Amino acid sequence: MSQDWTEKYRPARLDRIVGNPKAASDLKAWARSWDDGIPAKRAVVLIGSPGVGKTSAAVALADEMNWGLIEMNASDQRTGDAIRAVAVKGAGTNTFTASGEYKNTKDGGRKLIVLDEADNLFGREDRGALPVIAELIRETKQPVILIVNDFYALSRKSTAIKTDTLQITFMRPRHDTIVKALREIAKAENVNVTDNALTIVAENSNGDMRAAVRNLESLSLGKTAVTEEDASKLSDRIIKKDMYDLMEATFRRTDAKEARRLVNDVDESPDHVILWMDENLPYEFKDTGDLVRGYEKLARADVFLGRVNRRQYYGFWSYASDIMTAGLATVKFSKIRNNERFRFPTYLMKMSRSKGTRSLKEGVCMKLAVMMHTSTKRVSEDVLYPLGTMTRNDPEFRLWLVNNVDLEAEELAFILNEKIDSKIVKDSMKGMIEPAVLPDIVETPAKAEQPRSQRSLLQF
Repeated sequence: MSQDWTEKYRPARLDRIVGNPKAASDLKAWARSWDDGIPAKRAVVLIGSPGVGKTSAAVALADEMNWGLIEMNASDQRTGDAIRAVAVKGAGTNTFTASGEYKNTKDGGRKLIVLDEADNLFGREDRGALPVIAELIRETKQPVILIVNDFYALSRKSTAIKTDTLQITFMRPRHDTIVKALREIAKAENVNVTDNALTIVAENSNGDMRAAVRNLESLSLGKTAVTEEDASKLSDRIIKKDMYDLMEATFRRTDAKEARRLVNDVDESPDHVILWMDENLPYEFKDTGDLVRGYEKLARADVFLGRVNRRQYYGFWSYASDIMTAGLATVKFSKIRNNERFRFPTYLMKMSRSKGTRSLKEGVCMKLAVMMHTSTKRVSEDVLYPLGTMTRNDPEFRLWLVNNVDLEAEELAFILNEKIDSKIVKDSMKGMIEPAVLPDIVETPAKAEQPRSQRSLLQF
């Protein structure tokens, strides 16, 4: 069976990474800093959308620097113990080459430790991973790369990830850059692909180089030539059009027909599209008359969205979509043009960033509710805040809580409102092995006469 093209044509050198020369240059400079000993930033975080070349850059760097490579990705077990066994122990001073030859750092022997999809750490499957990653970042004697799509999701949980790493952002490559790379691959595979077909494949990839290569490979199977007609058949399974294309057509080209067409191609429901329009309208329509007419259209679209929710009749979505796109495009009369980048909806940004926190809170409330024989709502509204104060002020109670409620480090950090790698959290989690007993809270018979602060949790 022939090798997958994404692996077959994975860049072997950093200068072959498509569309990100600055990021590749910064990564190479960081790697070179290891020649003079352990640098100030022992770890680097590669940030960017899927398919833009982050993993390829890490692998190419290891090849180019003649370093060994240790990889852990989302398919591996990534508990704290697993990461400590594989990555932390692997981050010692000396290393072995791929052939098994022993090399020490004086002879240039290093190994690159790569944690792929490091922002996707969830629950028990990745229990205790973040504190060990923070330890790895601070104490490693070998270069470490964390690969993430959402840096905020990871950095908000650990101070070390935010302050003790070098962050390098990979951007989506432009369509013409992708076309050039696809043309080289087609030539190497002896497949004749028309320029228009390459353009279609590149545009449909939405900046995802991996998706573009896979689409080209699927079109080329069993063929020696790929035409524009062949490429157009990708339309049923391509990545959806970008919201920015829709915004451009609505606000800047004021092309009602194109805006109406694009709203059906974007991967967003009308109640999300209206958030984009509302966020950008005051920046794009700077003339007072245009702004008034624009908000009238959005208000009318919102009426139809409200009817969808009340009547559960989704046919009204089409009315709302037409008004908030084609309708908006027809009410701009001034020639004032804004050249700034379109803004992502603040509401969606806040909800996205708080998603992990909300999920964590639900888990904590569920554990406490089970232990206290009450509802999660009551825990959330009445118990969580005073419990946090009690937990912070009473070390014995903190250890009892960790052992008896089976709290993870992330959950304890949430209750204490601390970072997961803070001293109070790490010290408390170490006490898990020796269950703490609070006789004055749990075993004292005359509970009714005790001050409220000393009563069992079951009496809240």
